[in-house]
Amino acid sequence: MTRHLLSFGHGYSAQALADLLKKEDWNITATTRSARKAEELIAPRVNPVIWPGADMVPAIRSATHMLISAGPAETGDPVLAVLEDQIAEHGQHLEWLGYLSTTGVYGDHDGGWVDETTPLSPSTKRGEARVSAEAAWQALAKRAGLPLHIFRLAGIYGPGRGPFAKVRNGTARRIIKKNQLFSRIHVADIAQVLRASIRRPRPGAIYNLCDDDPAPPQDVIAYAAELLGLPIPPAIPFEEAEMTPMARSFYAESKKVRNTLIKSELGVELHYPDYKTGLQALLAAES
Repeated sequence: MTRHLLSFGHGYSAQALADLLKKEDWNITATTRSARKAEELIAPRVNPVIWPGADMVPAIRSATHMLISAGPAETGDPVLAVLEDQIAEHGQHLEWLGYLSTTGVYGDHDGGWVDETTPLSPSTKRGEARVSAEAAWQALAKRAGLPLHIFRLAGIYGPGRGPFAKVRNGTARRIIKKNQLFSRIHVADIAQVLRASIRRPRPGAIYNLCDDDPAPPQDVIAYAAELLGLPIPPAIPFEEAEMTPMARSFYAESKKVRNTLIKSELGVELHYPDYKTGLQALLAAES
């Protein structure tokens, strides 16, 4: 039986999952907002759809699996805003429903550890929006009996998303804030966790997706420079750094995220358990 993934907001992480599933005889319906992006998504076994605008009921009816990557808007979750009733009515046959959230829902823990049982206490508007979106999807899943799985992603990097370009062009900065720690996840590991969950569904599950090595952001920049054989960018105290409000908000939270559950329950062995192995692989792939 050919399985069918309906992917709302088919971006960076969803495309990595699709690359795995296409090799396993899956069909993928991939939504995007622009015609240009739709053209870029055209590939064997992938059917791009410009949405909002298209009638999604046929795809909902035929999908065996559904992935929600679209981030919340000011008015709430964009998929639920338009399609909540249709998903409730026509999604009863779904074998798996995944929602990509963020570890930002945990808020600031002053460098301490968090896991999936940690109370949600976001300290940014983006985090608050994700908490609301998670709750909305959980409410729909309870009402309609849908097999919801929530994945809380740490900072994402991978091909085309890494520090090398900024280090090379001289725009990378090592911003220093005391006790500042971030967790990260390579996009290939996001894809393998999602596939593992699809193979071993547990409706209601929540998983943290991150590597084994929470690290200060300045260490990642320094290591990237070392790999490139370029000078390490100078350190800039956080208080003196010129930053956009968006960039500054990332420094409002410091925590270390545990990933034990994806290993013990889903049997995942990370391809890139720390940023050093991940950056080494990205640079090697360039040559």
